[in-house]
Amino acid sequence: MDVDLEKRITELIQEEISIEPYNPLWIRMFDEEAKLLRVILPSNLVRRIEHFGSTSVSGLSAKPIIDILVEVSSLQETQEQIVPILTGRGYEYFWRPTIGDEPPYYAWFIKRDNLGKRSHHIHMVEGNSPLWDRLYFRNYLREFPEISKSYDKLKQTLCDLYPHDRVRYTREKSEFIVEVTKKAKEKYLGKTLTEDLE
Repeated sequence: MDVDLEKRITELIQEEISIEPYNPLWIRMFDEEAKLLRVILPSNLVRRIEHFGSTSVSGLSAKPIIDILVEVSSLQETQEQIVPILTGRGYEYFWRPTIGDEPPYYAWFIKRDNLGKRSHHIHMVEGNSPLWDRLYFRNYLREFPEISKSYDKLKQTLCDLYPHDRVRYTREKSEFIVEVTKKAKEKYLGKTLTEDLE
């Protein structure tokens, strides 16, 4: 791995984790970013744009970072066409593995606010990516507030335990997420999960 890239990744995973109470402005932040992406990116490459993660679930506390899942028709074309557009606007770009350190990979962008804090994570994937399973998890938490509360409590606990270890924080949540996603896939089998009307 390139030394500069390794340094950037080390810095990223050590950035402080902060969990904030649910903020209804998060929905607007997603809407505004989705509209911007539709305007500045090639329409032949961009398909669905979905809000996922904790900021997409009403009442759930979260890291104040808007997670956006974007379906692209080609990751190769994304690297050639979209990466220069977004990095030219100050987004940080990483070619990131979906799970662990192995393929499949996807295009991941970080947008920061004027203070240098992360405001958005944009995950660009093709239509067959396993990352679309995150919509099952999102929809299940929206439908079952008691499960959402359990997840909220788990995240608060992990944030207190690992405030500067994003890898450990994420890993310790994974069993809960996998379990709930499995239930959600059974419940929503055959149903449309998308909210994107474009």
